[in-house]
Amino acid sequence: MSDSHSGRYAGLVAAGILLSRLAGLVRERIFSHFFGLSDAGDAFKAAFKIPNYLQNLFGEGVLSASFIPVYARLLAEGDEREANRVAGAIFSLLALVVSLFVLVGVLTTPWLVGAIAPGFVGEKRELLVRLVKIIFPGTGILVLSAWCLGVLNSHRRFFLSYAAPLAWNAAMIGTLLGFGHRVGQFPLASVTAWGSVVGSGLQFLVQLPTVLRLARGLRLGLRLRSVHVRQVVSNFGPVFLSRGVVQISAYIDNLLASFLSTGAVTALYNAQTIYLLPVSLFGMSVSAAELPLMSGALGATDEVHATLRTRLDAGLRRIAFFVVPSAIAFVALGDLVTAVIYQTGRFGRADVTFVWGVLAGAAIGLLATTSGRLYSSTFYALRDTRTPLRFALVRVALTAGLGYLAAFHLPGLLGLERRWGVAGLTASAGVAGWVEFMLLRRALNRKIGRTGLPGRSLASLWLAAVLAAAVGWGAKLGLRIDRPLLVGLGTLALYGAAYLGLTLAFRVPEAQWVVRRLRPRGPQG
Repeated sequence: MSDSHSGRYAGLVAAGILLSRLAGLVRERIFSHFFGLSDAGDAFKAAFKIPNYLQNLFGEGVLSASFIPVYARLLAEGDEREANRVAGAIFSLLALVVSLFVLVGVLTTPWLVGAIAPGFVGEKRELLVRLVKIIFPGTGILVLSAWCLGVLNSHRRFFLSYAAPLAWNAAMIGTLLGFGHRVGQFPLASVTAWGSVVGSGLQFLVQLPTVLRLARGLRLGLRLRSVHVRQVVSNFGPVFLSRGVVQISAYIDNLLASFLSTGAVTALYNAQTIYLLPVSLFGMSVSAAELPLMSGALGATDEVHATLRTRLDAGLRRIAFFVVPSAIAFVALGDLVTAVIYQTGRFGRADVTFVWGVLAGAAIGLLATTSGRLYSSTFYALRDTRTPLRFALVRVALTAGLGYLAAFHLPGLLGLERRWGVAGLTASAGVAGWVEFMLLRRALNRKIGRTGLPGRSLASLWLAAVLAAAVGWGAKLGLRIDRPLLVGLGTLALYGAAYLGLTLAFRVPEAQWVVRRLRPRGPQG
């Protein structure tokens, strides 16, 4: 498979993610308009975190790492009948296990809330309990939607699977707009939670017809005697644990933030929403496109390793080209990014500055997180799910220890308000992400040979991003229009254009590829 095909597949993933993320940003802007940084907003964001752990444990990342390598390999070998049997068995297993988890989650919600957000008390805690019980079933449906993604990606149908969350976002946007001006914040939070459940069902249903058409002859059933089903289950365990320890890290951040101040949980969620945009667009898109291609690599061991090195290095170049300027933008122009998305209604300028600080902390580990995701996908393509697990454990241990110190002790040492400990949480997670990335790279280099980006290439990207940020700063200072949306969009567009121009001047191949993609094509002869 050529790099052009890989780039096209990554582009399809990115296009689907972009549409769904843009819809998500619209949803968040509307949410901020009605909730701001309030108790009801904190409760809603915390409620989303709790069942979201279930989705992350069983959803896209785990299924991609355990199911796609086996299913895609069967398709590459032409054994569609066995591939469809495996798909049906995995769906049946997934539906059974997730149903049990949802049932237990709903029944034990009061205890879960006490363990995950112990800083919430009174009406705020009661609202959180009510919201979690509503949202849990919808999260279970989203896990089944991730199974659809695995089937679609293995068949190279990347766009639909990543654009499907548009339906989920549309349901929530419609709920917020329909009830936002009619009820108070606490009732609105409950109604919006029901809207998310409806959206979960829609996200699953829009993918199902295409899945059934591609996987003709799909039959449900456990089929635990199948060697391929057992291989998926065997792969699932270590990846499940790996994702589990990552969720422990997210749980710790949320727990610590619940003790800081009103609005801390929402600010953390808002910053993570922005942070995850480049992670999804550029890290996830490349990793998602490469995993089935890497998994389908055939030949002798040396040939497979050579193919993986080529694909990995090309993917790293694409990721770095887009992620480096994203990280610099979060630090230098993060106030504009935050204002464009959130500054409206109850979300004021002081809130923008607070979220900017949290976002700047998250920028520290942005390149490591996105590149590390591709390294993990390469291990999964090699059917090695245990190595990423070991390094994820190291990351979580570092995140917990550094996060506690940064959240509760660093603000005092720096003479800052206690709430700025949230920025310390994201910064410490970034440091831990770099440690995990370096461990992944060293281990994979020992397995398949030297990989990674040349230092000179990275230096060119960082220099171009810093110079472009200086141009953006000049524009921001020169524009004194009291319209944050217009100023932000204009300045960020100028920043992007300056970065592209500078990378073209530095002869960065990915910049030339972008220009070719943007250039209008002439009529076909």
